[in-house]
Amino acid sequence: MDKLFYKDALNYHSQGRPGKLEVVPTKPYSTQRDLSLAYSPGVADPCLAINRNPDDVYKYTMKGNLVGVISNGTAVLGLGDIGPEAGKPVMEGKGLLFKVFADIDVFDIEINEKDPLKFIEAVKAIAPTFGGINLEDIKAPECFFIEEELKKLLPIPLMHDDQHGTAIITSAGLLNALEINGKKIDSIKIVVNGAGAAAISCTKLYIKLGANPNNIFMFDSKGIINKNRIDLNESKKQFAHDIPDLSLGEALKGADLFLGLSVGGVLKKDMLLAMADSPIVFALANPNPEISYVDAMSTRDDIIMATGRSDFPNQINNVLGFPYIFRGALDVRASEINDEMKLAASRALAQLAKEPVPEEVNIAFNVNNLRFGRDYIIPKPTDPRLIELVAPAVARAAMESGVARNPIKNFDSYVDELRKRLKTSNPLIRQIKTRAKHNPKRVALADAENYKMLKAAEIILNEGLAEPILMGNAAKIKAIIQENELELQGVEIIDPRSNAQNGRRKQFAELLFQRRQRKGMTFTAAKSLLMHRNYFAPMMLATGFADAMVSGLTRNYPDSIRPVLQLIDKAKENNIVSGMYIINTKNGPVFFADCTLNINPNWEQLVEITLQTCQSVRSFKIVPRVALVSYSSFGSASGIVPEKQRKAVEYLHQNYPDLIVDGEIQANAALNPDLLSESFSFSKLNGGPANVLIFPNLESGNIAYKLMQELGKFDVIGPVLNGLSESVQILQMGSSVNEIVNMITLAVIDSQTKT
Repeated sequence: MDKLFYKDALNYHSQGRPGKLEVVPTKPYSTQRDLSLAYSPGVADPCLAINRNPDDVYKYTMKGNLVGVISNGTAVLGLGDIGPEAGKPVMEGKGLLFKVFADIDVFDIEINEKDPLKFIEAVKAIAPTFGGINLEDIKAPECFFIEEELKKLLPIPLMHDDQHGTAIITSAGLLNALEINGKKIDSIKIVVNGAGAAAISCTKLYIKLGANPNNIFMFDSKGIINKNRIDLNESKKQFAHDIPDLSLGEALKGADLFLGLSVGGVLKKDMLLAMADSPIVFALANPNPEISYVDAMSTRDDIIMATGRSDFPNQINNVLGFPYIFRGALDVRASEINDEMKLAASRALAQLAKEPVPEEVNIAFNVNNLRFGRDYIIPKPTDPRLIELVAPAVARAAMESGVARNPIKNFDSYVDELRKRLKTSNPLIRQIKTRAKHNPKRVALADAENYKMLKAAEIILNEGLAEPILMGNAAKIKAIIQENELELQGVEIIDPRSNAQNGRRKQFAELLFQRRQRKGMTFTAAKSLLMHRNYFAPMMLATGFADAMVSGLTRNYPDSIRPVLQLIDKAKENNIVSGMYIINTKNGPVFFADCTLNINPNWEQLVEITLQTCQSVRSFKIVPRVALVSYSSFGSASGIVPEKQRKAVEYLHQNYPDLIVDGEIQANAALNPDLLSESFSFSKLNGGPANVLIFPNLESGNIAYKLMQELGKFDVIGPVLNGLSESVQILQMGSSVNEIVNMITLAVIDSQTKT
C-alpha cells in the first residue's frame, strides 16, 4: 500500500486550502467598531498597558496559549537533513497535534540556518512572540547545545521534543515494566542501541529515575561507546566506560532492558534469548522495529515489549507527552521545562496505565477490559483522561520546583477547565475508526461504478476499516481503477447482471418473491429487480454474504432506501426506521433526528425515534441529553406541533425516568445552558446543553441540518439509519469521498453491534 499512501499523503496536504493549519479570529470583526477595537485606534490601549506592565501581554494577547514549533530541517523524521522548506509539513503536523490534543495554538517557524550560534540568535530574537517553544527535528549533537543555550537565555518553557518526548514516554513504560517484573531500576543492566538525541535523552532520564550509569552500555553505528574511542562527541563521552569492545550480542547477555532507537532487524532472536528473565524490550525503530513484535513474542513468553507502532501493544507515541507537558507549563507560566516536570509527566502516565480504563477506550481498541499488565504498560493516545492527569502533574511539579510564575490556586477548577478544552478536539471520528480497525466487516458498496466510491474503498482498505465488496459492471469498475491507478487489487467485484451470478440471483429472487408475493410482486418481477445492484446488495446482506452495505451515492434517497425497506427487517420491537445526522461541532457531536424518513410522525413515533437515537448515541459512549424541539417552550405557544412534542415527553418522563429528556422546547434554550437555567430552572436538561435534538417533522429536521452544514461549516455525518436488523447506510447523493469513508466506517460499527 506504499504507493497508495504516497498519493493520499500528497492529496491530504494539497487539496482544498494547502497545508494543515489556518489562523482563525477569536473576536468579532463584522462592524467598523469591531475593526477599530481590533486595530487602530483601539489596539493602542492594550499596547500601552503592556508597556506599563509587561506581564499584561498574557492578558491581552494569545501569547499564553501560543507555542512556536521551530526547526532548521536538519533531522526531519527519518529523512535526514532535507532543509527547512521540506520540513515544514512536519512542523505543521506538530501544530495540528498540539491543537487537537491540548488546545494549544501554534505558529510553525522554519529557520534556514545550520550554524548553532546563529540559529540560537534567531530563536532568541523571535521568542517574545511565544508562551513556549518546541524545538523540532534538529540534528545531534547540535540539538543539545542549542537547547541548553536557549534554556539559559529564554524565560519561557522550551523543549526539544525529539530528545525528551521519547524519554518521558519510555520512562513511564519502564516504571511500569519494572513493577511487573519485580526488578529495581538501580540494579538492572541496560543496553542502548543508538546514540542520537532521543537515545541520549532517554538514558539521562533513566539515570534521573535511579538507573546506575555503570550498568548502561550504549552503542552507535560504529559499535560500543567506550573510552578507547577517539571519535566521540561530548554527548556520547558521558556514557563511555573503561570496558573492552563488545558486540551487541555480547552486551545483551544477562541484560534486563534493551532500548532500540536505531534500525530495524538488529536485535536477533538469539540475542533476545540471552537476556535476563522477564526482559524489557523497547524496539522503537520505525516503521520496522529492531525486532518484530511477532518474532519477539514467539521467542520468549516472559518479555515485556513496546514498539513505535500503533498495531501492537504498548506503542511509544510522543503525542502522549508534549501536548500535555506544554499545556501544564503554559498554564502556570513556567520559566522552563525542567527535569522535575518531565519526571512528573512520566509518573502521571505510568499511574494512568494502572487506572481502570474508560469503556470508550476499550471499545476503540476492541477489547473487553484493557488492564495493567505486560500488554498495557502505557496509556492509549485516545484516552480522554490524559489532559486532566498529565497537565496538572506537570503544572504542580513546576510550582513545587519554583519555576511557576502563575501558580494554580484550585486544581479541581483547573481540571474542569482542561476537560472543557478537550472538547475543541472532537474525538468521535478517531473513536469510530479505531473501533472499525479492530473488527473490520465485509461491506457491499452498491455504487462502485463511481470514482468517489472506489476511492473511498481504496481508503478503507488501506486503513483496515473494512473489507469492501464492489458492486456493478466489472469492466467499468476495472477501467476506473486502472485509469485512476487505484490500489484495489484482489478486492471482490460482483456484477449482479453477470452470468457468474445466475445461481445467487435465482436464490435471491426466490427469497424476494416470498417476501413480496402478497404485495403485488411476481417471481418474474423479482428476477428482474435482482439484476439491479440496489436490490442485489440488500439481499447479499440479508443472506449473510455481506455484513453491511452502503448505497445512495448516485440515486436519490427515496429510490435508494426503498429496496432496503422491502428486503431488510426492522430490528426487534421496532415499528419504524428513523434517520439521524451527526453534527460535529467544536463542543462535541450533536445528533439530529429524524431528518430523512418520517415525514410527519405522531407522538408515539416520536417516542420511538427518540429511543432509537438514544441507543445509537450511547453506542458512541455519549450520554444522550435529549430535547424535543419546537417553536414553543413548555406551553408558551399552542399548536399541533408543540402538543405532540409535549405528549412524547410526558410518555418518556413516565416510562423512562432515567433518560435526560425534555420539551417541547425552543432550540436556543435547549443548546444554551445559561438561558435554560435562567428561564426554565425546572427542566431536566439543566446542567448542560442538549446533544440530541428530536425534530417534530421531516421538514424542520432537514432544513436544520442543511443550514448547519452550509452556514456553520460543520462536518456532518449521515444520514445514519436506526431501527433496522442489519447494518445499512444510505448516502446523500453526491457525497464526498470523506463522507463516504465516514459512512462506511459507521456501517462497520453498526454491524459490530448487531453480530
